[in-house]
Amino acid sequence: MAGILDGVDKRTQLAGHNRFELLLFKLIGHQKFGINVFKVQEVIQCPKLTQIPKAHNVICGVAHLRGKTIPVIDLAMSIGMQPLSRDPNRYVIVTEYNRNIQGFLVGSVERIINIGWDQVKAPPSGAGAESYLTAVTEIDKELIEVIDVEKVMKEVIGGQDCASDEAIDNEALGQDDHILVVDDSSVARNQVKRVCTQIGVNCTTLKDGQEAWELLSQLTNEGVNIAEHFSMIISDVEMPRMDGYTLATKIKSNPEMKNVYLILHTSLSGVFNTSMVEKVGANKFLAKFEPDLLVKTIQEHLKSIHNETN
Repeated sequence: MAGILDGVDKRTQLAGHNRFELLLFKLIGHQKFGINVFKVQEVIQCPKLTQIPKAHNVICGVAHLRGKTIPVIDLAMSIGMQPLSRDPNRYVIVTEYNRNIQGFLVGSVERIINIGWDQVKAPPSGAGAESYLTAVTEIDKELIEVIDVEKVMKEVIGGQDCASDEAIDNEALGQDDHILVVDDSSVARNQVKRVCTQIGVNCTTLKDGQEAWELLSQLTNEGVNIAEHFSMIISDVEMPRMDGYTLATKIKSNPEMKNVYLILHTSLSGVFNTSMVEKVGANKFLAKFEPDLLVKTIQEHLKSIHNETN
């Protein structure tokens, strides 16, 4: 499994066609879970872990890998399941989220599948707001659950939720701007919404690219100028039904929508994002989640719009 990130170019091409690769694994029992291969650096057998005093209770310890020290999180325990035993038969999935490297302790690793985002659905409505699922899909008549890792990371590692006072430009406030936010993670949607509220900007939040495309198409059919209606669109990349790359491609190839300012806002590694932004026609890539950088990016664009209209 150590070489699963070989062939990044191939996977980048998949991402541009509403497809991706999912690494399947188990925690406890027979239920299978999935994680996007793009977020995985390697999979290793559980190494010796060093305990950290006063660490969060779901952090098993730290592992020393190739000169780096990374925290290892018991993924089962972090989503409310029984903790996994700490033995060498377990596996650690080493991932990169929001510019942080961490490992997730799992029971076993299955295989990698190639799948279309249109085969991935939102979690059942009965799952509730406290659910740790961000999507579900079915493979070989088995239900695969995709965990909202951003929610796990937020609860375990924390982070800054709001922009600092120093980052806010008061000259960009109160302009009646409206931003469309598209993200399947409730944590991510709320984070962006809080930043928008800080600077007095209205925002509409949607859960996936398909939902966003349907809204944009409806508004266009009603004669609404999308670039005037929405000051910008901030979209996640990984989403069920339609991913952010596909949404960006559809928007930028539509003559009536292409002028809207579009930011891809993702926790995916930045290794390939510059080329993907150019490929799908998005205006900017922004890594999650740095509220000061987000508010700066939003306000810079809003000020440029206001200067053009004055």
